[in-house]
Amino acid sequence: MNDLRSATHEVSGGYRIHIAETGPVDGKAVVFLHGSGPGASGASNFRQNIAAFVAAGFRVILPDMIGYGASSKPEGVDYPLELFTGTVVEALAAHGITGGHLVGNSLGGGVALQIALDHPGFAVDKLVLMAPGCVAEQASYFTMPGIAKMVSNFGGPDFNLDEQRRLVSNLVHPDFAPNIPDALIAERFAVARTQPKDVLMRMKTPNLGLRLGEVKQPIFVLWGLNDEFCPESHGRLFLDACADVRVATFARTGHWVQVERAAEFNAYAVAFLNDHG
Repeated sequence: MNDLRSATHEVSGGYRIHIAETGPVDGKAVVFLHGSGPGASGASNFRQNIAAFVAAGFRVILPDMIGYGASSKPEGVDYPLELFTGTVVEALAAHGITGGHLVGNSLGGGVALQIALDHPGFAVDKLVLMAPGCVAEQASYFTMPGIAKMVSNFGGPDFNLDEQRRLVSNLVHPDFAPNIPDALIAERFAVARTQPKDVLMRMKTPNLGLRLGEVKQPIFVLWGLNDEFCPESHGRLFLDACADVRVATFARTGHWVQVERAAEFNAYAVAFLNDHG
């Protein structure tokens, strides 16, 4: 994989947001927005995708959202969607990125949508969304079976690598779970040990599904049919509301299309971003 260049930017509130990047500095920016969960970070969510996008000539931008990765992890605060979105947009601007394509998974999909809807200072060209969250009432997500499986001793003294592997395995179809690399588990475990539980327990997300008709940019939505966190039926919300949208679904695939179906995801997403029609 291409070597990652790193920078950290201070944003409002005194928080620091870490950004990794690779690819040609004069290439079109593609900002990858990771999902939630213990140990999540920009690089760990998208390691199987970075090289394909760089090979296509894109400048790959990998922020760690607040509460995740190498970014600030405040305790004793709420984590509304706008906190994730606003701090990421501010850090991107400090990094010299004020537009480009957005690729978002789960929580990152919600952040991508909110950027397109509420942050005109960032010029969004196209959106690629993998099982995007924040398109229904927050309470409805807590009825999904995957959420119950994520109950964990995360943050406690007994939290260990085996528990981290179990948590990550919940994100994928059981057929794929044995393929999760040990290095990915270790990487996410190192982050998880530094995270406050507030980042998960005090997260607050709006229902952006009510506003999908306001998104005018082309959208490509990809969903696993066996997703236990964000129901693939939500793909229909985009088809019903958005002016320029396509949806692809994958059998025997869970919440991590970009990992479980990496080769297909890379090919489809790059083709979509390169389509000038």
